[in-house]
Amino acid sequence: MSEETTLSKALYVGSLPIGDIELECAVLDDNSRILTATSIFTAFGRSRKGMNDRLEIAGTKLPPFVAAKNLEPFITTGLLDRTIPIKYLDGTQEKTGYLATILPSICDVYLAARRNNALVTSQQKIATQAEILLSALASVGIDALIDEATGFQYDRKTDALRILLARYLAEGMQKWVLTFPDSFFVELDRLYSNEKTTSRARPLYYGRFINKYIYEPIENGFIKKELDKKNIIPDTKKRRSRFHQWLSDDGRTVLIHQIGRVQGLMEACRNIDHFRLLAEEQKTNSLMPGLFDDLDKLI
Repeated sequence: MSEETTLSKALYVGSLPIGDIELECAVLDDNSRILTATSIFTAFGRSRKGMNDRLEIAGTKLPPFVAAKNLEPFITTGLLDRTIPIKYLDGTQEKTGYLATILPSICDVYLAARRNNALVTSQQKIATQAEILLSALASVGIDALIDEATGFQYDRKTDALRILLARYLAEGMQKWVLTFPDSFFVELDRLYSNEKTTSRARPLYYGRFINKYIYEPIENGFIKKELDKKNIIPDTKKRRSRFHQWLSDDGRTVLIHQIGRVQGLMEACRNIDHFRLLAEEQKTNSLMPGLFDDLDKLI
């Protein structure tokens, strides 16, 4: 196998502006975010050189931007792992870069050395630059900045949605399992001032209530849209089964929590108008907001 076929390929490339400098970056076909070697030197105002044969730690030869004996006490194992250069193809051109997360790690080394009065005079300027770089990266991570600079963030949405759906949805329809407790419908009957209903004869608007307050809030409606595709027969608009029969174990767990959450609010309300008012105030749009924090931005 030739060397060319073993190299990762840059799927997205771009230029990342930080302050008054621009760093060449890429996202590879394995989703690695890369800063070119030249950009790393540019970031710290250094000219590009080869590896330092005189200084190595645990068998790893250090690149010139951290290859100084006085910095050695501040170099972590995590940084060492990132100092391994990565060769990749940008079109037909072979380039060398480093995992982008090396940038804040290098900044940490210089700032730690400065705090410990370990820098020599020529390194003070680099520490100042490290401070500027870290400030620029404080609110948004380096990977996110590269995603934006290369345009990768706009294509991430397809993969993000695929991951989300795989988390919530089963591969096929599952056996029916009691999911909505009788007490849930007792509360619905009470809110609507209805006589006791049964599963054989419940008002259609109960279904609309469940869609609006149970299914649609889960991950801002993305799961409900996919359930509609799987469960509703296009020509007849009839359902193949219960929506919850298409959920994975994780999806079912989320659904049960959502049911409990809504039922708790129902129990605190006098009637359906009171419930709608409180539900609007709470705006509980996602049961697990930390699970896919960026999904709304991506889709």
